[in-house]
Amino acid sequence: MSKYVMVDAISQFRMRYVVEVPDDAACSTVEYAEDTVACEDAKEFSQLHLGETIVSSREVTLQEAIEQFKTDNPFFSEWEDSVIIENTITISDEVDKS
Repeated sequence: MSKYVMVDAISQFRMRYVVEVPDDAACSTVEYAEDTVACEDAKEFSQLHLGETIVSSREVTLQEAIEQFKTDNPFFSEWEDSVIIENTITISDEVDKS
């Protein structure tokens, strides 16, 4: 019989922005640019995915996994269990073993 493990991870990106700073800015150029980014008013210049960091993992039953999916994704909570399994759970024969 198969076992299931739920793995929680943080995905990290290095985001880069280029901000034009007006000559009459009330603060330093760096502070103006950082404030623009912090306020989410800057356009993305580029990004680099730095990978994922696993923060926790635990063994769960298939039913616990399905219930967690419904909690995490309330818009899809009406999906049939079989649809959740097919579309969101990595089945061992899908993993590239090479």
